[in-house]
Amino acid sequence: MRFAAFAIIALASASVIAQMPTTPPGKPDTAAIVAGTYKVDPNHTLIEWTVDHLGFTPYFGLFGDTTGTLALDPAKPNEAKVDVTIPVSKVLTTSAGLTAHLLKAPAPGAKPDFFGPNPSDAHFVSTKVTTSGQTAKIDGNLTLNGVTRPVTLDTKFFGAGKMMGKDNVGFTAKTTIRRSEFGIGFGVPIISDEVELKISAAFQK
Repeated sequence: MRFAAFAIIALASASVIAQMPTTPPGKPDTAAIVAGTYKVDPNHTLIEWTVDHLGFTPYFGLFGDTTGTLALDPAKPNEAKVDVTIPVSKVLTTSAGLTAHLLKAPAPGAKPDFFGPNPSDAHFVSTKVTTSGQTAKIDGNLTLNGVTRPVTLDTKFFGAGKMMGKDNVGFTAKTTIRRSEFGIGFGVPIISDEVELKISAAFQK
């Protein structure tokens, strides 16, 4: 029985490995991009936010479980469209106390210090894409905390190919926002107004 179970596991693992991409890491090939509409891969998409904490250290946390779509044609890269939703209520930090503060309910009649207990999802929709080689500037509107403002993502192609029979494509991106412009001004300026965003975005179809 143990040998049979081991054999089944080995065969299953071999099948999965056989379907893994063969392009070496660090050598992105845009020729591997397949045109179409992709969905965000929530298991491999992360948004890191970083603030300056009292001038002593940078502090960062994460957003995950992102959903959305990417419409992409490598023959017409400037016509790409991105529509992504980020569940702010699932913010992650390494401090239980900080996470609780980010989602803490306000005093009666007051506004939350940060997101509050039932924050709306953040939403980014592209309005313009300007490509240059394997990089692009993606202009769009970011809605956060009920406020919508223009944001530009500096984006870089990371890789593409097939995995488990599906087309995959990935990018990294970064931008900086001012949280006070989205109505989240608690602690400014001893906790920085500027928030750096670093994004690892995976899409699959």
